[in-house]
Amino acid sequence: MTLRVIAIDGPAASGKSSTAGLVARQLGWAHLDSGALYRALTLAAIDNLAEDVRRKGKEWPATQLIDLAERLPVRLVLIGDKFKPEVAGADVEEAIRGERVTRHVSVLAAIPEVRTWVNTQQRRAVEGRRGQEGFGGVVVDGRDIGTVVFPDAPLKIFLTATAHERARRRLFQRGQEVDLELVKQESEALAARDAADSSRRIAPLKAAQDAVMLDTTALTLEEQVTHVVELARQRFSR
Repeated sequence: MTLRVIAIDGPAASGKSSTAGLVARQLGWAHLDSGALYRALTLAAIDNLAEDVRRKGKEWPATQLIDLAERLPVRLVLIGDKFKPEVAGADVEEAIRGERVTRHVSVLAAIPEVRTWVNTQQRRAVEGRRGQEGFGGVVVDGRDIGTVVFPDAPLKIFLTATAHERARRRLFQRGQEVDLELVKQESEALAARDAADSSRRIAPLKAAQDAVMLDTTALTLEEQVTHVVELARQRFSR
């Protein structure tokens, strides 16, 4: 049975998660935010390993991180129509969005062993639902979903938008005043993030060869969701 996966990738603040969640809802599928598992593991590491790391002045230990993730465990659980992260059986969906986690997550996510572990957990979470009654499919968003995590996904979307537009959207979402100077600062930060993500050695940000490129600069969220839903219905009706 073909794995019914829609992979949505793109740079920071391109609207991947918002789009994926709404697409999943319209299709009656599940949504998996790949960043949530990285954040959940980061939260677990901060609570259990951070003091030791600070005391020894060392980098995060890959072996201990994976052991901790398996032991607690850190996992994805399908609740309703969304895969949610749990740590030691507790829902951490809100806790992982705080500044404490945001400050460290990119460092842990760059560790090869961590990326391998997270990718494996995502595949297991989705493939474990294959053929299950009532499970139509899953929309997964991230930065390497179509290239690394689910390279065989029947539909891959790569969202793009100008750094200026992504900066404007991010400031608006934060509730900050959207003035020219702030947009300029945020767009420069996003451009630097794009460069770092695209040039990293492991799983660089790039579109899969068979991905549908969707520039959302001039689109509303509703328009881009409609476009992806139409593509999905065409692709999965075959």
